Amino acid sequence: MADSKVIAVMGATGAQGGGLVKAILDDPEREFSARAITRNAGSDAAKALAAAGAEVVEADLDEPPSIERAFDGAYGAYCVTFFWEHLNADLEIEHARVMAEAAKAAGVSHVVWSTLDDTRELVPLEDDRMPTLQGKYKVPHFDAKGEANKQFTDRGLPVTLLNTVFYWDNMIYFGMGPQRGEDGVLAITFPLGDAKMPSIAAEDIGKIAFGIFKRGDEFIGKTIGIAGEHVSGSDMAAALTDVYGEEVRYNDVPPEVFRGFGFPGADDVGNMFQFKRDFEDEYRATRDVELARSLNPDLHTFRAWVERNKERIPIE
Repeated sequence: MADSKVIAVMGATGAQGGGLVKAILDDPEREFSARAITRNAGSDAAKALAAAGAEVVEADLDEPPSIERAFDGAYGAYCVTFFWEHLNADLEIEHARVMAEAAKAAGVSHVVWSTLDDTRELVPLEDDRMPTLQGKYKVPHFDAKGEANKQFTDRGLPVTLLNTVFYWDNMIYFGMGPQRGEDGVLAITFPLGDAKMPSIAAEDIGKIAFGIFKRGDEFIGKTIGIAGEHVSGSDMAAALTDVYGEEVRYNDVPPEVFRGFGFPGADDVGNMFQFKRDFEDEYRATRDVELARSLNPDLHTFRAWVERNKERIPIE
């Protein structure tokens, strides 16, 4: 273990980072060790990582010197931002800059940056099919990450840009699971039409990132997109129906209706689904299930994920 290469993992107590830390710790080859970066080393989640064998380091993106210290001496860095904690796209870009500068200062040999598409390349701000948000974005949590890619590439970092996708875990944590209607029937609701949406189990993203690190220099300087499966709303409803043994319907609603649901970020999420519906071919073409499976042979399908997590999905 003393000779293993350190991977510094941002968001180590979260979904993506947690999956990566677990993959590192579970690897029998012990080529790498995990440095789990968290804002609160005293949290139960951080203590669990330490007990499992990770080096836990406390650092905060709002305190750039702490990130530099956390990256110091690391072979690799997994960089991810936390939009849903603050809903501020400009802050997302600033946090990416902090990580990129820290990686440059530390001389990290491989950065994997968890990113998304800049939807403005296909939906310019003057396009009125969907509203412009925060003054200069169409899908803020996408566009900010896409814009922030240059924070890594412009500094000449040895970076892999990892385009991620919708988490099925949103059914557990984001209120997107089946809800019971007035007629007593369960339903999931998305403004997707008949489009198939590339999506994934969140922990599989971390495992895929580990696969990228294990492949050495192969993916440095490249952009890759991943998915566990491409599924439509009807596909998801059918799988949920089979697993729960009770009908689950798919409600397709117009994006403007979804944007009006009132939860924090509903306008952003509504625009996101509309982008995936309206530009289905372009979006799906950049998300490769077989590549994802080559990097993580344990990749879940949607149905397998539901079977594993059915007790964790709140049914309302």
